[in-house]
Amino acid sequence: SGLVLVKNPHLDLMEEDVLYHLDLGTKTHNLPEMFGDIKFVCVGGSPKRMRAFAQFMRRELGLAGPGEDVADICGGSDRYAMYRAGPVLSISHGMGIPSISIMLHELIKLLHHAKCRDVTIIRIGTSGGLGIEAGSVVITDTAVDSFFRPRFEQVVLGDVVVRSTELDKGLAEELLACSRDIPDFPTLIGHTMCTYDFYEGQGRLDGALCSFSSEKKLEYLRRAYDAGVRNIEMESTAFAALCGLCGLKGESCRFHLL
Repeated sequence: SGLVLVKNPHLDLMEEDVLYHLDLGTKTHNLPEMFGDIKFVCVGGSPKRMRAFAQFMRRELGLAGPGEDVADICGGSDRYAMYRAGPVLSISHGMGIPSISIMLHELIKLLHHAKCRDVTIIRIGTSGGLGIEAGSVVITDTAVDSFFRPRFEQVVLGDVVVRSTELDKGLAEELLACSRDIPDFPTLIGHTMCTYDFYEGQGRLDGALCSFSSEKKLEYLRRAYDAGVRNIEMESTAFAALCGLCGLKGESCRFHLL
């Protein structure tokens, strides 16, 4: 049916669903009226970047009038920022799996309560590239963990739950085709490795702790490249797992800064 799914039978027993970190709720807000026509959701780490993206989309869609600005729908919360440009929702998610996971749980419930259909969600942002030209955009085909496995492990009540991290291959090819109209940025499809840490987890030598040599770092990164990894970040496995389970067509596009 194209509806966004939730896989939690307890939600049906609740009189009200409070989306606490988004400052929204099923009793306090008319979610179908506010969000029922949303078709695209773009998420990224920084509130300022997602505000700028919403402003850009308003201009591209011809929705921006002179002096108009976008309003933060989650203005009552200091956790995330959410902006709207027509059928496009732009939301920040912070850094790391815990932060994006909280946002995605509430976003998915929001889209479900709003009765949205055929929603596409795209993660946009920056990452560390691996063996690619600076300024490249990596479109993720599969998110992998630090062992190069296409899986997301979540500990639930003492049990390790393993979930798939395959992303929508058709959407990846669609985005790659679109990139051919923008020659300024080299674009490729590859694996994205998701880590739990910015410093040691990504092999950086400049953290407060470093338990490895530069030689060991280079050997590990070579193995990652040989496994198909082209960029490294901290959210993709959780993003892919939740989107896949809840019927969202999802993709991640990351810009390699350095």
